[in-house]
Amino acid sequence: MENASIAMEYPIEAASGVHFSGLRPDGLLVSPASSPASSSSQRVLSSIPVSPGDLSAPPKQPFVIGVSGGTASGKTTVCDMIIQQLHDHRVVLVNQDSFYRGLTDDELKHVHEYNFDHPDAFDTEQLLECIGKLKSGQPVHVPIYSFKDHRRCCDSFRQVNASDVIILEGILVFHDQRVRNLMNMRIFVDADADTRLARRIKRDTGERSRDVHSVLEQYSKFVKPAFDDFILPSKKYADVIIPRGGENHVAIDLIVQHIRTKLGQHNLCKIYPNLNVILSTFQIRGMHTLIRDREIAKHDFVFYSDRLIRLVVEHGLGYLPFTEKQVITPTGSVYTGVNFCKKLCGVSIIRSGESMENALRACCKGIKIGKILIHRTGDNGKQLIYEKLPKDISKRHVLLLDPVLATGNSAIQAIGLLVRKGVPESQIIFLNLISAPEGIHRVYKQFPSLKIVTSEIDVALNDEFHVLPGMGDFGDRYFGTDDV
Repeated sequence: MENASIAMEYPIEAASGVHFSGLRPDGLLVSPASSPASSSSQRVLSSIPVSPGDLSAPPKQPFVIGVSGGTASGKTTVCDMIIQQLHDHRVVLVNQDSFYRGLTDDELKHVHEYNFDHPDAFDTEQLLECIGKLKSGQPVHVPIYSFKDHRRCCDSFRQVNASDVIILEGILVFHDQRVRNLMNMRIFVDADADTRLARRIKRDTGERSRDVHSVLEQYSKFVKPAFDDFILPSKKYADVIIPRGGENHVAIDLIVQHIRTKLGQHNLCKIYPNLNVILSTFQIRGMHTLIRDREIAKHDFVFYSDRLIRLVVEHGLGYLPFTEKQVITPTGSVYTGVNFCKKLCGVSIIRSGESMENALRACCKGIKIGKILIHRTGDNGKQLIYEKLPKDISKRHVLLLDPVLATGNSAIQAIGLLVRKGVPESQIIFLNLISAPEGIHRVYKQFPSLKIVTSEIDVALNDEFHVLPGMGDFGDRYFGTDDV
């Protein structure tokens, strides 16, 4: 497309208030020249600077979300709700409808016989090129398609700039494997067939100047068969299925939290290669939701905390050195595997760190566990007052245990002690459930070779140095002393 074409570009939206999707006539800029292009319902939201090192600039590889589902299932509503909640990141919404092929004169004469719900109705190659450029940080011109004329607008296009998050929405975005491979998350919006039909009739008669008879005829002849043949089978590729579409606020909230987590981890993990965040699944997100709930019962808090701690410990053990080992199986065959690291010990930071000891013992039979107590009212708020460690700790790999990394003060004192005891910095693996960015920065400033393994990176510390959103005082909640 030529630069002289008419461009439609969204201005930076304010972070507060409601953000609306769809074409905005006041954004259409007239230019003397023109070139072919087509339609999209798309938007770029503002990015609010928060603090140095945050996501105020788009990453080289943005987070790409695919949203699919049947006609009028509520895909656009879901996308709008996700975008509203991600107001502090730059988000762009690209509709697959923008990439409809323009009909020829002969096809226009028989438009009622044309199947707009077949994969061949879309220019998938141009869609791939568009998303590929956005992922590489390049601006693109998205075509604008007229549903009344069934052709692309030849004198306008939508200019889209690089963003933190790209949402690709359409009925067949999961059909082509090449398009699926571009996505970091795939969402399928599910809705009752009768509800979808009612919504389609209302939309097509009101927005696309069609009568009810033609809508019903097209639905029975093309839309429903295409759903059964192409859209429904692609549901198996979804990472998340949202029943009831935009009405399902719980599912959308979980998705947004997951995206926020991935965006924050994406940036910090690029800065610190030894920072390791366990793969976030909705099972893990669900357990975090439970233990962060201030209303949860103590026995449930302990149960789900133990489950998460076990996952973190297992993940941390995967970073220990292994040696190759061959064994003979009961069938007489040779199996080539690995031998566990023998020189290993755990060190818990009293008292919250003691909550992680059972999981470590369950994973490593007979493991030695040392202890470090750091008083909170000493010099500069932190003072080492007790340590009991294995005598040969300098010859061991150390798993340092503390469920919350907040300011990093306690961690730095504990790590410093281990280093002074002769433990190489690279042989220390710090395990925790949640980490604050401030604590991560501070620890890695002094100990860049240390490995940190965590299940989630939270947003920040507040003025009282508490992790937000956090989970409160973990030790008090785990050991039942929060009511004392």
